Amino acid sequence: MTSSLLFQSRRSPVICTGGCVASSQPLATNIGLDILKMGGNAVDAAVAVAAVLNVTEPFSTGLGGDSFCLYYEKKTKHVYGLNGSGRSPKALTIDLLEQQGFDESNLPPLHHAHNVTVPGTAALWCDALSLYGSAKFSIGEILQPAISLAEQGFPVSEITAYHWKKEASVLQIPSNPHGKDLLIHGEAPGHGHIFRNPFLAETFKELSRSGKRGFYEGRIAKAVVETVQKNGGTLALEDLRNHATEEVEPIYATYKGVKVWEMPPNGQGITALMALNIIENFNLRGLDHNSADYLHVLVEAVKLSFSDTLWFCADPSCVPVPTQEILSKAHCRKRSELIDTQRASVRYAPGDPCQTGNDTVYYTVMDAEGNACSFINSIYFSFGTGLVPEGCGFSLHNRGANFSLSPGHPNCLASGKRPFHTIIPAMATAADSEDLLCTFGVMGGFMQPQGHVQVLLNMMEFGMNPQQALDAARFCVEYVKKEDAWQLFLEDGISKETAEDLKARGHNVQWPTTGFERCKFGRGQIITNGTWWESWDSSKTNKSCHVLWAGSDPRGDGCAMGY
Repeated sequence: MTSSLLFQSRRSPVICTGGCVASSQPLATNIGLDILKMGGNAVDAAVAVAAVLNVTEPFSTGLGGDSFCLYYEKKTKHVYGLNGSGRSPKALTIDLLEQQGFDESNLPPLHHAHNVTVPGTAALWCDALSLYGSAKFSIGEILQPAISLAEQGFPVSEITAYHWKKEASVLQIPSNPHGKDLLIHGEAPGHGHIFRNPFLAETFKELSRSGKRGFYEGRIAKAVVETVQKNGGTLALEDLRNHATEEVEPIYATYKGVKVWEMPPNGQGITALMALNIIENFNLRGLDHNSADYLHVLVEAVKLSFSDTLWFCADPSCVPVPTQEILSKAHCRKRSELIDTQRASVRYAPGDPCQTGNDTVYYTVMDAEGNACSFINSIYFSFGTGLVPEGCGFSLHNRGANFSLSPGHPNCLASGKRPFHTIIPAMATAADSEDLLCTFGVMGGFMQPQGHVQVLLNMMEFGMNPQQALDAARFCVEYVKKEDAWQLFLEDGISKETAEDLKARGHNVQWPTTGFERCKFGRGQIITNGTWWESWDSSKTNKSCHVLWAGSDPRGDGCAMGY
C-alpha cells in the first residue's frame, strides 16, 4: 500500500459570529452545525457529531469504545468534565491471566478479548445530554441524522478509505463472523464508495427508544457479552449493568496567564500540563519555530512528563494519584533542571510502551451563547479488538491493553478497574477572567499531549491562528520498550538541517515522516474565541462581539464550519 498523500494546498481559518463545529469528517461537521442552527447547544451538536463519526469512521470510534468530555458553561464560566471510560470485567484478574500464560513479558495480543473493558461511550452521550444539553431535543432527534446516514449510506473519504483498508484484516478472520458487517463483500470500501451500516442504525434506534439502558441491558448488551466470551474474555452482563459515567473536576496548569484544562487521571492530560510547566522555565520567545533548539527543549520536556505519567497515572478510585504534587511548579522546575539544552539527556524508561495511533476522533463545538464542548471518542487501535457483536454494527475497543501486568504498578490490572487512558480533550481559559479562550485537541494515542503542547505553543509563542497552528509540522516521541530507548519522529516540513542537529545532540531521529504516515502526528481541531493568541493578554481580547476562529487538521478528511 503506497503512502502518497501530498500536502499541496493551504487553508484559511474559518471565522464566524454564530456557532462553530470542527471535526475530522465534513458530514459530521455539517450535521453538528445543523443542530446549532436549530437552537441546540454545544453538547447537543457534539453528540450528533459523535454519532455521525461512528458511522463514517468506524475504525477510529464508536459505541464499542470510550469517551471523555469537557464542557464550558458561559453563564458560570465553569469547566465541567465527564469520564466515559469503562472498567475491567469483575472476573478478570492477574491470577487468571497468569494461569493462561500471560504476564508483563507476554501480554495478551492487542486483539484479544481480554482487552475489552466496558464500553463507556453510550452512557457518556446520554449523560452529557442530560446534564448539559439544551433539553430542546430528545436523544432520538440528536441521533436521527446518523441513523439516516447509516441507512442510506455515505461516500467514504480518502484518508478514511486508506486506514479502513490498511486495518481491514482484523475484520476478515473466521473467528470474527460479524466483522463482515463493517466491510463491503468482505473488503474495505474504497475512496468514494458508498458504505451503509443498517445494524448500527438499529443500535442507534435502540438508544433512541431506551436511552443508555438500551445499550447496557437487553439485546445489545447480550451481543457484546456473547462476542467477548466466545473469544476468551470474561466480560459479563453485570459488568455492563454496573457501568456509570463519572463527573470529574478537570485539572489545569497556568501557562503565562492562560489556564490550560485537561481531564484528570485515569486520563493522560496531566502529561501536557506537566510539559507546559517544565517548558515555562525556558525562554522560548528567543527561539525560532521548529528549530533544533526549540524542538530539543520540547522533546525533553515531553519525555520527562511521560516518565512521571506512565508510572503514576492510574484509576484514582483504586490507587492514590499524586496529581497536585506532580503538577506543582516546584516539581516541574526541578524537572526542567534535568534538561541539558545541548544534549539529549532524558533517559527515563517509563516501563510501558509509549506508542501513537490514528484510531480516535477529536471534535469540538462552540455555540452562539459561548458554551463549548471539547469531546473525544475512541476504540484505541484500529477497529479496537476488531470483534463485532452480532447485529450491532460496531467493533469493540481494546482499551484494556493499556493496563500494566506488573504487580505493584499503580496501573496494574485489577478487577473492576479503569485502565490508564490516552484520550484527552482540552480547553484554555483566561487565568484572570475565566473567559473561554479556546477549545482544542489532537487525537492519536500517546501523541495527544504532545500535540496539545505543540499547537498551543504555536498560537501563544508564535502568534499562529488556529489553522496555522494545526498545519505546522510536528514532532512525536515514542518510547520503544524492546530497545529501552526513545525515538523522535519528525514530520516532513521540519528541515533536514534541524533533523541532523537533533541527531548530533543524541536523539534517535526518524526523518522525514511523509504521506499517510503523517497519521503518527494525530489529527486536531481548534476553535478560539477571538484573537487572544496575538497578544497573550486576555484583557485585550475584543469582547464587544462574539467572533470565533477555527481550524481543522489537514492530516484528516475533516473541516471546520460556522455560521
